[in-house]
Amino acid sequence: MQLPPDDRTLSPRTGYGRAHWEAAADALLAAVEPYAAEGGALYHLPGDRTSWSGRLSDGLEGYARTLLAAAFRRDETALERYADGLAAGVAGVWPRIEDRSQPLVEAASIALALRLTRPLLWDRLDDGVRQRATAWLGDALTAEAWPCNWELFPVTVGGFLNEIGYETDASRKAIDRGLERIEQWYVGDGWYTDGDGRKFDYYNGWAMHLYPVLHAWLADDDRLLDLYGSRLSRHLEDYARLFGGDGAPMHQGRSLTYRFATTVPQWLGALTGHTPLAPGETRRLASGALKYFLDRGAVDSHGLLTLGWHGPDPAVLQGYSGPASPYWASKGFLGLLLPADHAVWTAEEEPGPTERADAVTPVGPPNWLLQSTSSDGIVRLHNHGSEDVRYDPYYTRLAYSTVTEPSSSPSAAYDNSVVVGDDPSRTEIEPLGVGEGWVASRHTAGGGARVTSVVLVRGAVEVRAHLVAGAEPGTAVRVTGWAAAEGVRAELLPAFGLTDALTGVTGDADTLFVALARLTGDADAVPLREAVSVRADDGGELLVRWSGGPEVRVLLGGTGAEMVVEVIRTGRSGRRRPTSSA
Repeated sequence: MQLPPDDRTLSPRTGYGRAHWEAAADALLAAVEPYAAEGGALYHLPGDRTSWSGRLSDGLEGYARTLLAAAFRRDETALERYADGLAAGVAGVWPRIEDRSQPLVEAASIALALRLTRPLLWDRLDDGVRQRATAWLGDALTAEAWPCNWELFPVTVGGFLNEIGYETDASRKAIDRGLERIEQWYVGDGWYTDGDGRKFDYYNGWAMHLYPVLHAWLADDDRLLDLYGSRLSRHLEDYARLFGGDGAPMHQGRSLTYRFATTVPQWLGALTGHTPLAPGETRRLASGALKYFLDRGAVDSHGLLTLGWHGPDPAVLQGYSGPASPYWASKGFLGLLLPADHAVWTAEEEPGPTERADAVTPVGPPNWLLQSTSSDGIVRLHNHGSEDVRYDPYYTRLAYSTVTEPSSSPSAAYDNSVVVGDDPSRTEIEPLGVGEGWVASRHTAGGGARVTSVVLVRGAVEVRAHLVAGAEPGTAVRVTGWAAAEGVRAELLPAFGLTDALTGVTGDADTLFVALARLTGDADAVPLREAVSVRADDGGELLVRWSGGPEVRVLLGGTGAEMVVEVIRTGRSGRRRPTSSA
């Protein structure tokens, strides 16, 4: 991909400005053009993989997702091609929108693109094409969605159809129904779960916030924009901390092949005026993510986005991933809706949160603890509340980072896990709270044992403690740490109840296991055992002494299965009691 020369005056960290984003969008659109079929209604991208929806649906996906890039780019030449494709698609090429079908997803992209470019595309179509297009889109108003972010696809279609005066009652009902349904998944502080349960991931940004906020903004609905915009702004306070100093997004959750679609919340906040981020910080975070992927092989020799993370990588794919799935990355070009003279494009880049200082950030709703170090730009996510067993290992591991990826092969050693017996599973995760420098949870492990876990962090150093209850005496327990990654060092040392091989066995009562861990790119880091010391006993109590820092006393498995974290600092103490249940 040919991009303009870096502009290190305006963008001292990434070198990227608006021209780089425009060039990237243009290159991606040009690369897919040869794969158009059926009059441009389908884009059959190369590769031997077909999603579980089938080849026809995959071809529609190729049309809809690349159309988004053309819409954000406002490329009239490209939009003419997509207008031809639309005419052919609604003349009988595209599959119907049915209950819980993939065309419902793609209809939302098409409707959003049509709404954003109405004078350039929709208004130039002849009446017959418009009638057939509204009839095709109209099925989305009543199609049953999967109970997750899919509820927002009828909202997005309804927003466009209501605007052009098609079936306005049905359109408004679809909008109201979808927005009402996502309320049951809003858990506060800007966070949604993606459906029932505790499914926290990037769908918060590229779906749960994107569609309601854009709908409210396009409808000029101040009431809705205040509601959803305030949630977005609060979300960005946490979300901005999920990006490493090298631009990498956190390697957690499903659909990671959408790559720089992770930039949606930053752009959306700037576009609608609902953001806590300075303009130069917004562009730095977004450009950092785009550059991260373009520099690491996300685009192949034909200029196409591959199915993977850096380059091709089947480990990050799901059954619904087809050849065109990566093109939901088109959402990352949302920033091109901002005019060239907007401060986001003209302000000098400012460092992101990870670059400014070491930080430990509690994130309440998902019960996460974010641990970042400015010397190496690494962000670590300690997960004590997100769970979706359908997509393990991308949800249920104890920790994730911007420089490592979880092991996914059953034959591989599971990273960041507590293996009880020979079962590494972690289910029924119960958040126990998060506070200043600590986070805790309880989960079910192999054979029905319950494991209460707490991690305490300072700098890049971690103390991980696990109290295993309900296992047969003599059951083997193994603790694992960070997966290996290029350019960083992963350390894991036994501190209590574990051999040098990080294994132990349960006793007649609840049994405590403690390890020291570190993931660092700092070649001069002090030895791990000099950074922290731990004293513990079989009753589940431990005292953590940080070198040059506070002492922390932790009691796991106290009265009524309660856990207490007590922080002791220079003669004064404060007690933190996480929410827990007996």
